[in-house]
Amino acid sequence: MHIALPHQWPSTPAEAVAVQDALRPLVRAENPAPPQYRTAAGIDSAYAEDGTVATAAVILDMNTLETVETAVAHGISTFPYVPGLLAFRELPATVAALEKLTRTPDLLVCDAQGRAHPRRFGLACHIGVLTAIPTIGVAKSVWGEYTEPGPRRGDACEVTIDGEVVGRALRTRDGVKPLFVSVGHLIDLDTACAQVLALTTGFRQPETTRRADRLCRAALRAATA
Repeated sequence: MHIALPHQWPSTPAEAVAVQDALRPLVRAENPAPPQYRTAAGIDSAYAEDGTVATAAVILDMNTLETVETAVAHGISTFPYVPGLLAFRELPATVAALEKLTRTPDLLVCDAQGRAHPRRFGLACHIGVLTAIPTIGVAKSVWGEYTEPGPRRGDACEVTIDGEVVGRALRTRDGVKPLFVSVGHLIDLDTACAQVLALTTGFRQPETTRRADRLCRAALRAATA
């Protein structure tokens, strides 16, 4: 994959917020064509206390859920931790990992927010706009308000911020805490939730996230040993 990048990443929170505000209008919460997702890639990052970061990208076959390709990139995160600006800590290594892939996945699944974000432009939106690939945000925590969905797998309820629907709380296993699904780019919310359920078999998180999480943690341990 090749990803068009800015000349330089923002170095301050104010610069980062300005980038989010500029790119937010580019997000499309719709399927550009009848969706045919043959492969999906999970993306996740792990950090050490000194700022060392390892990011993993793992491509799965959507029919078999077999892993078909993986890539890992390392870096040093210099951007400060600021709620709502996670993207600027993770994007450099994330882009580097994606560019190591020899094939382009049909769908990206991020362990992060998409439109369910104070400025409606979380990490999943940013990655989607940069790559022009349909992207979903699947987070374990939530920005906004929601009521608890029903107890069965597939039960869901809306997540809202200031009265605007920005995502869904989705139960991926019976009786287990929901995940929070939101649009990143080039996909609608119904399709995003359906794809998350298709990728979730036996565990709370989709297989894309589980495998990327294991790989980035192992890569970080190896890098900091």
